[in-house]
Amino acid sequence: MLLQQFFEQNPRIAVAYSGGVDSSFLLYAAKAAGCEVRAYFIKSQFQPQFELDEAKNMTEHLGILLTVEELDVLSQPDIASNPSDRCYFCKTMILEKIWELARQDGFTVLCDGTNADDDESDRPGMRALREQEVLSPMRDCGLTKSDIRRMSEQAGLRTWSKPSYACLATRIPTDTILTEKELERIEHSENMLFDMGFSDFRIRLIPPDAAKIQLPDDQWNEASARRKEIVTALKPVFSDVLLDLISR
Repeated sequence: MLLQQFFEQNPRIAVAYSGGVDSSFLLYAAKAAGCEVRAYFIKSQFQPQFELDEAKNMTEHLGILLTVEELDVLSQPDIASNPSDRCYFCKTMILEKIWELARQDGFTVLCDGTNADDDESDRPGMRALREQEVLSPMRDCGLTKSDIRRMSEQAGLRTWSKPSYACLATRIPTDTILTEKELERIEHSENMLFDMGFSDFRIRLIPPDAAKIQLPDDQWNEASARRKEIVTALKPVFSDVLLDLISR
């Protein structure tokens, strides 16, 4: 199936929107195909503020209505306890809320930005997509991440080169209790590195109070040259800061 055919069969869709490369292109493609489309963004403790800001900017640029709903995912013990399948419980909670909002707006089809490269065996959240009857048109049409980046660039979408971003909960080891304080500490620390010009990195917690920075290979020299600056910024937040030399 071609993406255009999907839109012809589904001319009115709601989209679970993250602000990332894939779901942004899905919004663009649906709008370009003449669909009635609305985006739904769930702001939980796992999403940094910049993701919401970028989602608002993109939907405004595309002329698509965006619904933003706050959700306390840490109120769910199966999420806060941070098991290996945390993503399944979190995704289920989020999709149930989006379905509730979308149905109130009269939508009967909900889509997401999963692509053909996404490996179900490595993504517990994809089980939630099936159970919640969420459609993944780009995956069904065989579109890979590189396909979507290429078409996004051709369409002039500024998200075409946006690095992939995993939620803040992935910075904390499995089975370590998730708290709002820890998530805010990591978000604050990553924002400081963003402000220094670093990109596509992660700061991961080493319990109880240390952190390791994972950077792309081409930014190691920059990090080494600015070691004192990084330590000065992060030392008040973590007891120890390490540079992880193993690519993430």
